Amino acid sequence: MVTTSSVLGGTSAVLVSLILLRKVFPWIYQNLIGPKVFGCRINLKKTGEWALITGATDGIGKAYAYALARRGLNVILVSRTLSKLEDVAKEIETECKVRTMVIAADFTGGAEIYEKIRQQIENMEIGVLVNNVGMSYANPEYLLELPEYEKLVKNLLSCNILSVTRMCQLVMPGMVKRHSGVVINISSLSAVIPAPLLTLYSASKAFMDKFSEDLASEYAKHNIVVQSVLPGPVATNMSKIRKSTWMACSAKVFANSAINTLGHTRKTTGYFPHALLELSINILSFLSPRLAEKITINTMQNIRARAMKKSTTRSAAPANDTTELTTSS
Repeated sequence: MVTTSSVLGGTSAVLVSLILLRKVFPWIYQNLIGPKVFGCRINLKKTGEWALITGATDGIGKAYAYALARRGLNVILVSRTLSKLEDVAKEIETECKVRTMVIAADFTGGAEIYEKIRQQIENMEIGVLVNNVGMSYANPEYLLELPEYEKLVKNLLSCNILSVTRMCQLVMPGMVKRHSGVVINISSLSAVIPAPLLTLYSASKAFMDKFSEDLASEYAKHNIVVQSVLPGPVATNMSKIRKSTWMACSAKVFANSAINTLGHTRKTTGYFPHALLELSINILSFLSPRLAEKITINTMQNIRARAMKKSTTRSAAPANDTTELTTSS
């Protein structure tokens, strides 16, 4: 005789199985099996002759430029400092045997920079666009205590949001015409996890993530792949992490790993340990939102306190002591 408890037990087993099929197995494939076993499923060289990377002289942007050049694409490097651009371009040409082009542009500027870029890339076959340039705070800080508030807000939003929309506007028409292309938008893990004391930065990266999601749906019919990449800690000047570790990998390791996720998922942390980090934070937030919030804000406050102490020490140093960059450009 079938009892109520046996029916409920069977129903629960079916629901758990469905959850596993819907959530767990795709997560394992997208973050581990697909990238590790099959690698990048898109022939990037067939998307176009050139790849354009913003924020290309350092960190993740430079690593993407190298990774794409090694796959046979010529690269257009767009960044703020011409001398650095020329150095990186020479390195890539020598090592990867591809052509390069450099465009000096400060993405905290106005509309004139996009007209300059448009003129220089007109009629070029750009198959891959990497929107990497980004700006953050010097250190974690409360919103109302940000230094030079109005200037920082303007520059950060111009660099993190306006640059992405305008570069897509410039490059994607050619992709639509050729019915082929890849757009990679470098967001941040802070866009999808609690990030107090990084409020403005994380919100700007959340915009990029949502923008990517809907843009991917809009242009899928044109065979254009749009991917949102949400890295966790990476050893770069912007993060101020000096030594790479298993969790805080080097920019080179990250870029090579992230490119292998193309064709497997539209949204990725790009690096398996970062996927584990996101999963752990989400599980903690699900089990105890208050505890997750407390741990996060305590961590950020500790980082802020150490930075303030370091800043106080530096203020007593000689006048030629320099500060660290916060812009990935």
